[in-house]
Amino acid sequence: MHTGLAITLIILALIGGLVGGFFISRKYMMDYFEKNPPIDENMLRMMMLQMGQKPSERKINQMMSQMKAQNKKNPKNKNKK
Repeated sequence: MHTGLAITLIILALIGGLVGGFFISRKYMMDYFEKNPPIDENMLRMMMLQMGQKPSERKINQMMSQMKAQNKKNPKNKNKK
């Protein structure tokens, strides 16, 4: 009887940990993307228009490739305190 109870408690703790971990990590990622949204082509267009530049597809593609190369080169987190 004690062995069955122990196995049941272990399985329940495992399931509870998995469910809790899923929701905690989901909340963390949602907060992270809210604070640091990924930059896409539309955001680049808007930034260039705000700076007074006319965004061409060539410029946008060039800037996106530069940003991707920079992220591969320096992947460290900028929000560490």
